Amino acid sequence: MPIRLAIVNDYEVVVRGLADMLRSYSDDFEIVELNADTAVASSVDIALYDTFAQTQGDGDAVSQLVANPLVDRLVVYTWNLGHVLSQASVAHGVAGYLSKSLTGSELAAALRAVVDGEVVVSPDPGRTGAVIGGDWPGREEGLTAREAEVLALITQGRSNAEIAERTSLSINSIKSYIRSCYRKIDARSRSQAVLWGVRHGFLPDRIRVQDPD
Repeated sequence: MPIRLAIVNDYEVVVRGLADMLRSYSDDFEIVELNADTAVASSVDIALYDTFAQTQGDGDAVSQLVANPLVDRLVVYTWNLGHVLSQASVAHGVAGYLSKSLTGSELAAALRAVVDGEVVVSPDPGRTGAVIGGDWPGREEGLTAREAEVLALITQGRSNAEIAERTSLSINSIKSYIRSCYRKIDARSRSQAVLWGVRHGFLPDRIRVQDPD
């Protein structure tokens, strides 16, 4: 029987991008829901939670997914792989804490191991761990995944301190991403960046797609 999977993130482009990454493994996985800012409503073996512009693996959203009786196991898909955060996530009931530097085949293998009862935690690849799969708003405009995440949180009205807390990045790193992001979108102020973000799909979506093709 294929593994029943729900993909969870507040951005439609993100959940669809992750679904596309697993499309070559349709014999092993049945993606029964794509969820953007909605709760999982079908019984699934795994809810795969992408942390793009979300709280991390030790946050309330993860706790709610762990408590959802329709979710058998929860897997966090992230680039924040520090030991403290990954262990805190496992302590919250996360069964997999997986790196966005995994290839599609590596991600599929890790999800199979989780269903087999293993707790799978990716090691921290450090600065060499580039994002490989998935998608994010602003990619076509040349924004990196991290720049897009910071811009998404700016568009949501988050302060630099709130963005740092949510992304587990330092304030200096946040400021650096903001500067590089502004250059790429030709914004000279935060209000211009917010307006650009609203016009280019950086506000959270609200969809549930059941049994996506």
